[in-house]
Amino acid sequence: MAPSILSACRLWLLAAGAGSLLAGCSSITGTYPRSSPIVPQASIQVTASQAYTFEQIATTAGVAAILYVVYDPLAPNWTIQETRLDDRTYRMAFKLKRFHIGGSGEVSQIFRRRAEQLRRETGALTYRVLDYSEGIESGTPQAQRVAEGTVELVAGAFPLAEPVSAPTTPRSNFYRD
Repeated sequence: MAPSILSACRLWLLAAGAGSLLAGCSSITGTYPRSSPIVPQASIQVTASQAYTFEQIATTAGVAAILYVVYDPLAPNWTIQETRLDDRTYRMAFKLKRFHIGGSGEVSQIFRRRAEQLRRETGALTYRVLDYSEGIESGTPQAQRVAEGTVELVAGAFPLAEPVSAPTTPRSNFYRD
């Protein structure tokens, strides 16, 4: 679903929840609705020995709607905040949803996937990871996993590093005779 549709659904559920709370408010005088209850005194017979009242069904639906708004199973696990530092360097900050099931260890894959997308979009030959770190931010009501990384898009191949030679210190410096 598109983000605007999800936002509209959340707003509608929030308005319905607020309306339900206002309906139960004790500061309203009189009996509302005046002629009959909002939820009828009836039940649905599921099996010969099992029946659910409309009140039970409405309560379950309300709790499910609240859980859906908080958990939002269709939203991506990680949000990405991307900043362009210059024409070939990008900084990415990632945050994991506070309430999630799985997805905790996938941020490095998402980081590299996004770096690869940037490489393809800009026509660079490759990319270089300049910085990458993962951590946990303490917060209320619970801690949240975060990650940050910086990539540089490279037009040509990486230059080869100079070979490091082994130390040529005489043996007598390491061992006593």
